[in-house]
Amino acid sequence: MTIIGLKMNKVLDYLDNLIPNPKPELKYNKDYEFLIAVMLSAQTTDKGVNKVTNILFNKYKTLEDLSGADIADLEAIIRPIGTYTKKARNVVDIASKLKDIGYVPNDRNLLESLSGVGRKTTNVVLSTLYNEPYLAVDTHVDRVAKRLGFAKENDDVFTVEKKLTNLLPKQRINRTHHQMLLFGRYYCKSKNPLCDTCGLKDICKYKKRN
Repeated sequence: MTIIGLKMNKVLDYLDNLIPNPKPELKYNKDYEFLIAVMLSAQTTDKGVNKVTNILFNKYKTLEDLSGADIADLEAIIRPIGTYTKKARNVVDIASKLKDIGYVPNDRNLLESLSGVGRKTTNVVLSTLYNEPYLAVDTHVDRVAKRLGFAKENDDVFTVEKKLTNLLPKQRINRTHHQMLLFGRYYCKSKNPLCDTCGLKDICKYKKRN
C-alpha cells in the first residue's frame, strides 16, 4: 500500500472512533425538504437553516404549496440566513419543477438544472437520499483534505473531490464525507482548531506549520 493510502487508513480509523455515527445535521421529513434545506444552507449554518425550515415547511406543507407561495412571504421567512431574495425564488423554482414528479429523483442532470442546485448540493442529496457514492466538498471537507495532505492548497473543489474519491473505498465515500464535514466543523475548525487533542496532528500540515 502507498504512503498516502496508509495515511488515509489512519484517518478513517480515527474518524470512526471520533465520529462513529455521522449523519446530516439538517432536519427534514420529506425528500424535497432535504433538497431545499441543502440549497438554503449555502453560505450559512445548518443551525440557522433548521430554524428557517421549521417555519417554512410548517406553513407550506407540500410542493404544490411551495410552488404557489408568495415570494415576499418566503423572503421574510428566509431573511435570517441571508441572500433571501435569490433563495426564495430558488424554493419556488425547485417546487414548481418537482411538483408533477412528486419526489426528488435519482437524476443528476435534472437536479443540477434546478435553481440554486449545483454539483455540491446534488452530491449531498444523492448520497443521503439514495446512498450514491458521491462526495460533496464544502469548506470543511476542503480544509480537512488540504491540512491532512490529501489535496494541494490551490486545488479547486472539483479536484479535491476527485482526489478524495480516488483514495477512498467506494463503500466508505458517503460515511467519510459526513465524518470529514463534522470533523472540520467541530474539531479541525478554520479558526482555533483543536490541534493539541487531535489524533492526526502528526500527519497534519497545518499543525507542522503552526
